[in-house]
Amino acid sequence: MDVARHIQDRSPRGIAAAISRLVRSGELRPGDRLPTVRALAADLQVSPATVSSAWQALATVGLVAARGRAGTVVLPEPSAWLPPRYREMAPGTDTRRTDVLDLSTGTPDPALLPPLGPALARVAAHSPAAATASYLGSPLIDPLERLLRASWPFHAPRLTVVDGAVDAISRTLEQLTGFGGRVVVEDPGFPPVLDLCDHLGLERVPVPVDRAGMSPTGLARALRTDPQVVLLQPRAHNPTGASITSTRARELAAVLRAHLAAGGELTVIEDDHSGQIASGSDVSIGQHLPDRVVHIRSYSKSHGPDLRIAAVGGPAAVLDRLIARRMLGPGWTSRLLQRLLVDLLTDGDALDAVAQARRTYYARQRALVTALGRHGVSLEPGDGINLWLPVADEAAALVLAEAAGVRVAPGRPFSARGDDHVRVSLGALPGDPAVIDRIARVLASAADARHTADTRPA
Repeated sequence: MDVARHIQDRSPRGIAAAISRLVRSGELRPGDRLPTVRALAADLQVSPATVSSAWQALATVGLVAARGRAGTVVLPEPSAWLPPRYREMAPGTDTRRTDVLDLSTGTPDPALLPPLGPALARVAAHSPAAATASYLGSPLIDPLERLLRASWPFHAPRLTVVDGAVDAISRTLEQLTGFGGRVVVEDPGFPPVLDLCDHLGLERVPVPVDRAGMSPTGLARALRTDPQVVLLQPRAHNPTGASITSTRARELAAVLRAHLAAGGELTVIEDDHSGQIASGSDVSIGQHLPDRVVHIRSYSKSHGPDLRIAAVGGPAAVLDRLIARRMLGPGWTSRLLQRLLVDLLTDGDALDAVAQARRTYYARQRALVTALGRHGVSLEPGDGINLWLPVADEAAALVLAEAAGVRVAPGRPFSARGDDHVRVSLGALPGDPAVIDRIARVLASAADARHTADTRPA
């Protein structure tokens, strides 16, 4: 289609609106490839930046997606409640197949979560009927605060709890940034966080991640853009499994300290989403720059996604504003759930269950990496529940793996670089060595696959 002839208003808003009308009328259909930025800019006689802004606006509302070398394509009609990258991570349409092992979701193994029944019974028996005497009481109960302070990786002037790690990131970003602000993010990074930045109108400045975490050289380069926030995962990085080493934390802190000494202003947000089941040490940049770090610790991977609790600790100037804003919304995270978490963090059986989960995920990482090695794919094992597998052709790998009975997540929602990967999650990985070997054989074949007529999705 000659898209340019449908565009009268050549501003970014006008270009985006014209494309949106073509999509909603059906003239552009799901899977159709849009013109390249440079080609359309030449046709409209505008700058490439103008077209790029229009494409980004369309991606933010979920109408199109940039897919690296495959170009920018029109997305299917969205599920109203799924943000764009979340939607790309969702399973394919044929979810009725019972012969497919789903290693795409990133969720923990339910069998490895501590049982909630005994803890719920104890909390119900010991909690007063009117546990919340005032709407203006502290949002964080004393027993949980004492536990958090005893294990926090650095001294945090203020602590609170919110409804999960992404909620914590969202609320912190809202206090630290405004529309058009810049945020340094990892590349690859966690898709919902990238969606969140787009939703808030933030400009993402990507920095590569290696086996020891965010690149110090890349961070130094990104800081030249004068960002307000640096957002990173200190352990069990999703999707690569990298954990920041003590040496890397010192290197990153040195880069940040030099930027601050030169007059820069920024805050680091650390998303420790898998800390309780990660094998890496509890390393934080807050150990070097405590007044510049907001540290988030989630209990979803270790104690259950439905617990919906993440602890947040950092400077009072940031956390006090966050707490005050929450009072005009949910107010606080359920104190009953907080008491439940206290029980799970102190009960011997629950502690043993989390320790066993940590050992099991560690063993699964190494078993799968070893099996992949036998089939010609050499990888370093990561931490946590995800494995980042490079492939020759991402689309072909997804199709071939699922045809062989293994579903994995596409890599493109995690990264803007366009290099081909898939993410393999270990939550549903069986323990049988023979089954692991079969899965490794499937993944190795998928990693080598390239698009042919036989591997193209229908």
